[in-house]
Amino acid sequence: MGGVTPAGRRGFKYETAANGPMIDDAIRVLAGDCTVIAEDTDRSEYRGRVTTIVKPDNTVLVHDIDGYQPVAWLTRADSVSSDRTGDFTLVVKKDTQTLRIAAHDQDGFAHYPASAAGTPVGDCPDCGGALVRSSGVTCVSCGDRYGVPADATIRDNQCDCDCGLPKMRIERGLAFNVCLDRACESLDAAVKQAFDREWDCSEPDCDGDLRILRRGGLIAGCEHYPNCEVGFAIPAGVVDGECACGLPTFETGSGIRCLDATCDRALEGALEADSAADD
Repeated sequence: MGGVTPAGRRGFKYETAANGPMIDDAIRVLAGDCTVIAEDTDRSEYRGRVTTIVKPDNTVLVHDIDGYQPVAWLTRADSVSSDRTGDFTLVVKKDTQTLRIAAHDQDGFAHYPASAAGTPVGDCPDCGGALVRSSGVTCVSCGDRYGVPADATIRDNQCDCDCGLPKMRIERGLAFNVCLDRACESLDAAVKQAFDREWDCSEPDCDGDLRILRRGGLIAGCEHYPNCEVGFAIPAGVVDGECACGLPTFETGSGIRCLDATCDRALEGALEADSAADD
């Protein structure tokens, strides 16, 4: 990870964005009369009084007074480096692209704390700051972050956990209400308690049970792995019956489906159940 030179010293250098965010969540703002050169398969050069924004993910935007589109930009660059000897220069690189900003007359250089912006979902129990939901849930004051599945619903304040954080509602076979902090209340543990060994392995010659495991996401995998490689990602939805193949069916936002996403017999099970009910 690249280092960050404290404000007031000469220059900073941020390296490969793929290795993670910059060392702090600050937005750098550099303003002045600048020459801007963008190089790739061709070369473009501009000059004017512009404001350059360097974001924590190494996205660099150069704005003038016209419209909302930047004069030049690079998103999630591999490296961003600057030299503040005299007036600043900035060099941004991504693959074969290079963006150079050289100031002839510097108007200002500053950095400001930044966070994700999102829908307010409550207050941080540690510092009292606002919790907002974007890709996850973040405190805009202290920066605490909590991973949240995309299909989760954040409950209102009346459903807060004893730790003070909001709870989220998420469907993984059943509808679970668990704390945002997995260290406080584990979704994995709740799903495992409900469904571990509840379903038989679908491999004809295997007598194993399906265990609830985390392998990137939550899966139901055969207990005899690696001798049996049967495993299914648990879908977002609630169990509502049994598929004709013997595995459970789930009611999801896109309809009824089998635990096995490749199985096309889920509706057969539903029709058989309806027929039995009619009898």
